Amino acid sequence: MHFKKAIAAVLLACGLCCLPATAQKNLSNKKKAEIQIPRLHLESVPSLEKSGQALDTIPTSNPAIKIILYADYTWRYWREPSDILQSSVFSEYWDTSSPNPYQVALSDLPQRINIWVVDTLSHYRCPNKTKVYSKFGIRHRRRHQGVDLPLHNGDPVYAAFSGKVRISRYMRGYGNIVIIRHENGLETFYAHLSKRLVDSDDWVDAGQIIGLGGSTGRSTGAHLHFETRYQGYAFDPQWLIDFETGTLRHRLFVLQKKHLSANSRYVPESEEEEQEIYSGDTRDYAVADSVAAVRKAEEEKAAAEAAKAVYHTIKSGDNLSRLARKYGTSVKAICNLNAGMTPSSTLRIGKKIRVK
Repeated sequence: MHFKKAIAAVLLACGLCCLPATAQKNLSNKKKAEIQIPRLHLESVPSLEKSGQALDTIPTSNPAIKIILYADYTWRYWREPSDILQSSVFSEYWDTSSPNPYQVALSDLPQRINIWVVDTLSHYRCPNKTKVYSKFGIRHRRRHQGVDLPLHNGDPVYAAFSGKVRISRYMRGYGNIVIIRHENGLETFYAHLSKRLVDSDDWVDAGQIIGLGGSTGRSTGAHLHFETRYQGYAFDPQWLIDFETGTLRHRLFVLQKKHLSANSRYVPESEEEEQEIYSGDTRDYAVADSVAAVRKAEEEKAAAEAAKAVYHTIKSGDNLSRLARKYGTSVKAICNLNAGMTPSSTLRIGKKIRVK
């Protein structure tokens, strides 16, 4: 009940409770793009960038919460991990070897799952700020449970949120992988790393470097395979994160069961499956780039021709034969440059026509 009241307070503060039905419908229809985000969109959160050197720690009235002061005159709250780790989320279904230890049926999940992604005591860092290379969903007849984010071999990979490392190992189909469980029940997967910098049961803070980018498990190029899961069920990470801007889309995430699938519990069993997805996307992007290059060349050619175009404003006594002689062209060529014009067309004084 308290949680529902808190939700209502947030909605009221955002001015959403008092919106008429028509306005609410317009808001729900506002984003009709490739990504349909099945949640209530609240305040977005920028990616946490590296702060300056910590200068001091100030206690608060709660012994588990401190204020950290930095040399760049910024500050933030910090909560003792030992306090967070008391939550049962870090003991139930805890397994340091299986990527999906949950035994929860989809039918047993609630219809709506309200997840506070970050609050005043928690933080967020984009794991890798870039354009999404390969998206979530069925990709080339294979189930792709996350997004692929291009990077260079050895680039730092950041923990998106604070949490406890459940798995850090080499795993078939994932290569070097780190799986972090967070206090809100979410798990984030970071796969194909060249190097893992954390171990199972380690606590990590949001923004901490947990590994280095690589292409373990295959040799088609370095990238980060990133997944978001709840109770073992994967959902599109782009519902949470705008990877191109690095922004977390909202603080409160409403995950609806109808947007999950029993197939999303899938874990790739072979490197070949991931290879097929990646190779297929490579072909798709190559074709798209080729089409874009042809289109660009055509547009540049048209622009160059337009820049060379010569126009004439019709005056008294003008006719097509006289204009052809004046501009060193032919009547037929002038007609071809002006839609609907024929050698017998009447020229209206003041009208501008193209002559070359």
